[in-house]
Amino acid sequence: MNNKFKILSAGQAGFIFETSDGCKIGVDLYLSNCCERYFGFKRLMPYLFNPLELKLDVLVATHAHFDHFDPDSVPLILGNNKTEMVCAKDFKAEIERLGLEKYSITYLCDGEVFENQSVRITAMPCDHGSDTPYAIGILLEADGKRIYIAGDTCYREDYFLSEELKNIDVFIMPINGAFGNMNESEGAKAASVVKAKLNIPCHYWNFAEHGGNPALFVKEIQEKYPEVKYLVMRPGEEIEL
Repeated sequence: MNNKFKILSAGQAGFIFETSDGCKIGVDLYLSNCCERYFGFKRLMPYLFNPLELKLDVLVATHAHFDHFDPDSVPLILGNNKTEMVCAKDFKAEIERLGLEKYSITYLCDGEVFENQSVRITAMPCDHGSDTPYAIGILLEADGKRIYIAGDTCYREDYFLSEELKNIDVFIMPINGAFGNMNESEGAKAASVVKAKLNIPCHYWNFAEHGGNPALFVKEIQEKYPEVKYLVMRPGEEIEL
């Protein structure tokens, strides 16, 4: 038992959370180079984990784009017969294509909840465009901490002002400004609206085509929202709350 709630940046939009009782939750992990094979998007960041060695209790994917649901690594992670999968409804076709129906899969829509002894995960609305109508964000609650992961989304102040997001400890948001996501300025503005105790940008550096510059996010906060506390995490960096 570690007695601390931990957050580890896995690069791109991926994070691994560990509760005080050792429950590990992976969110939107991209652990292969499948996006180059399928779409021509070459991976630029090094591999941090071997999916065969990654022992998660819960694997969450907020939508079916392959940098969030990695078809090369998900079957390897679920193959330990321990990890439960929690994902948006648009995964059903991909789950069937990969033959993963035999594993524990929970599909969430806005407002629906997955819960085990250690963590509660609530699906939150997001807006990743008309091509991904089932995409979700998540509110992760464990050890008295509340983590809001916006998922891939454009700027939606109506979502960020939700009563459910009051007193958030950590807000994680995309800042790449492409493919329907907030840019650096919008991410900073969203942080000023959500008013989390700590704000962490993501979705940058992994693909040349995706954009995203955390230095611009920091500059925007420093100049316009100096009250906002932020942290730019290095891939592989871990913090304790």
